[in-house]
Amino acid sequence: MKRVVVLICMVLIVVSCGSKKRAASKAKKRDKTERVVKRPEVKAPILETKTDKPVKEPVVVHSNPIDAYIATYSGIAQEEMRLYHIPASITLAQGILESSSGKGRLSVEANNHFGIKCHEWTGAKIYHDDDADQECFRKYNDAKYSYRDHSLFLKERKRYSGLFELKIDDYKGWAIGLKDAGYATDRKYPDKLISLIERFELYKYDEVVTGRKLVVNSNNNAGLSHRVIKGDTLYSLSKRYNTSVDNLKKLNNLASNDLNIGDLLVVKSN
Repeated sequence: MKRVVVLICMVLIVVSCGSKKRAASKAKKRDKTERVVKRPEVKAPILETKTDKPVKEPVVVHSNPIDAYIATYSGIAQEEMRLYHIPASITLAQGILESSSGKGRLSVEANNHFGIKCHEWTGAKIYHDDDADQECFRKYNDAKYSYRDHSLFLKERKRYSGLFELKIDDYKGWAIGLKDAGYATDRKYPDKLISLIERFELYKYDEVVTGRKLVVNSNNNAGLSHRVIKGDTLYSLSKRYNTSVDNLKKLNNLASNDLNIGDLLVVKSN
């Protein structure tokens, strides 16, 4: 009986010791776990990426249709001046006048800014009332081709050859010469061109091309002065400006009737 009790006690001791060891082991594990300090997660800052919106170019609104026309076509006119030696001021003034500042039917429906008729033209055509009913005019895909055809039209026809003997920036001589060569039937055509050029300072586009600054006297007009072109004589000028040969010689201090191409003659005194 004593032996049984002793054995039972020994078993209990062994069991209790084992359980204490396991409990101590678990306690140590818990202590270790509790001592682990968790660091807060540091998140990288979110960088806001701003999408740059495209900056729109300011839209320039011209209250005057002539200003709008000049802004649109001045660059083309200057390029034609560089290539074909026609004053940009003249080209622009003709375009404004002939196309009604780009609003006329021929310019809107046919891109024809200079009223050039068909003649030997083999391209597209449009019919429009002008000097006669339903005359044939040239039609272009783009206005720039109208500008180029205008340059070629003047350059390739003999009747305009005298214009190219003038100074490249002599817009008054060109205005008068165009009328004399038959470009327009309107007797006031030169005055209208010169008025547009001086009112809107179109001669400044010539200055950019030539690099020369013009001295413009706006008091002079086509009726007061005349730039001599090929074929001019004192007699023909006296008839054109309703004066006399003697008066022209007196106004210009001429000793003879000889004229030089490019001379600027006073045809009427103020």
